[in-house]
Amino acid sequence: MTLSQWFIFILIIQVIHGLGTWKLYVKAGRQAWEAFVPIYNGIVLMKIINRPVWWVILLFLPIVNLIMFPVIWVETARSFGKNQTIDTALAILSLGFYNYYLNYVADVNYIENRSLQPKSGAGDWVSSILFAIVAATIVHTYFIQPFTIPSSSLEKSLLVGDFLFVSKFHYGARVPMTTVAAPMVHDTLPKIGAKSYLFDDDFSKRNTSWKNKLQLPYLRFPGFEDIERNDIVVFNQPADTLLDMNDFRPDRNYYKPIDKKTNLVKRCVGIAGDTLEVREGYVHINGKKNELPDRAHLQFSYHVQPKTNRFNPAFLKARYDITDGFGIINENNTYYFSAISDEAREKFKNHPNVSSITPNIQEKGVRDPGIFPHDPNYNWNVDFFGPLYIPEKGKTITINLENLPLYKRVISEYEGNTLQVKGNQILINGEVTDTYTFKQNYYWMMGDNRHNSIDARAWGFVPFDHVVGKPVFIWMSWDGLKNPRWERFFTTVSGEGKATSFFIPFLILLFGWFGFNKWREIKKSKD
Repeated sequence: MTLSQWFIFILIIQVIHGLGTWKLYVKAGRQAWEAFVPIYNGIVLMKIINRPVWWVILLFLPIVNLIMFPVIWVETARSFGKNQTIDTALAILSLGFYNYYLNYVADVNYIENRSLQPKSGAGDWVSSILFAIVAATIVHTYFIQPFTIPSSSLEKSLLVGDFLFVSKFHYGARVPMTTVAAPMVHDTLPKIGAKSYLFDDDFSKRNTSWKNKLQLPYLRFPGFEDIERNDIVVFNQPADTLLDMNDFRPDRNYYKPIDKKTNLVKRCVGIAGDTLEVREGYVHINGKKNELPDRAHLQFSYHVQPKTNRFNPAFLKARYDITDGFGIINENNTYYFSAISDEAREKFKNHPNVSSITPNIQEKGVRDPGIFPHDPNYNWNVDFFGPLYIPEKGKTITINLENLPLYKRVISEYEGNTLQVKGNQILINGEVTDTYTFKQNYYWMMGDNRHNSIDARAWGFVPFDHVVGKPVFIWMSWDGLKNPRWERFFTTVSGEGKATSFFIPFLILLFGWFGFNKWREIKKSKD
């Protein structure tokens, strides 16, 4: 729904609320009209049920409100003496319409100074768990989200098994677009494997299903910094149509809402307004070679010819920090190494068993059909790509049949226009045009592991409305053998020089806090 449609929907909800509670308001000593005034009726209701006024804010936060509405229904019933389990069940199962029974049929009296303490241990547990979930959902949605590195596309900067905290507020927290979903999970319920949100993902029904009408339009709180070139960014994969990102041959394509597309983490090598080109695997921005931060380490694939013996993975990992897969590819015992950094290559080439080490660079002008824009007129591959302009909000470009493949997905899919080609004419929203003005900023996200990363070279631009946040902190890290990497615990993601672990200072502060609390308890007991 659009914002205006949501506004009308909320007004209808206010009328439903007023009709079902106005007599209860009167019994609580309030005026009947107060039950119908949007937002104000919530403030009054919080006073009636003896709960803090700021709870009203929680009723307007997507996902959080799914928890808060049942709480309000139950609290309202209890404020009028309905404390039995059956009353709680009816309030929840009727989706709040139990209040209509209390309002028009039941003989109830308002209990002004009722006790807010749960009547049982189980009730106390339920109350504590509910508000722990509410608090965690707010933090997860608007401030900090945990994220685990699943692949080696940013290896050496971020390792497989790193556990990150991703800041939502650096670039501005995005309000959830999917309004009916399980809290604190992404697209799948853990263990169960079922979809975690209410949405019809059949592509043919994306514009007609009533479930999809519950989507909020894109909204984002202001951030305090812009995405800068070479920032590491977490974002929703724009072209994700897979139910499971590990199954690249699904039974069908799945249309997914933006905020439920698969989360990925890559390096933003090109920002809005840049002209990007890849030459021999190296990114050039506006004609100049992109200089990466000192913590970044590019990796490329190589063919390695051994002299005699086979290579030992454990030895190569320990000696040269070669961590990605490798294997023999022909009868001459030639090895294919999927990823070796420049630093590792310089050491590895002097290994006594290495006869030769050859970069696996594709030839310029040889088209890879899996590479954006997936058009036969663009002979691009992972190593030779572009140049192409990265769209910037408010900028107007000339559109013709030659460059349309680069921007057709932006115009139609990301910015919601109808796009047609009739002969040599391009029609946008039914009108013939040769220009287009972009509505938002776009970015180019790539992995440092240039030959072992599925990134923007496969799907193209990443719109700003797909940006989730900025990784800021590694709080835990485990290698493939489930051994802790202690030196990576409590380290920053960005910064100059070698990352410094703050794990020991954290432990000192933690034990100091516990010690202080213990000392304070002993002191109080003596007093």
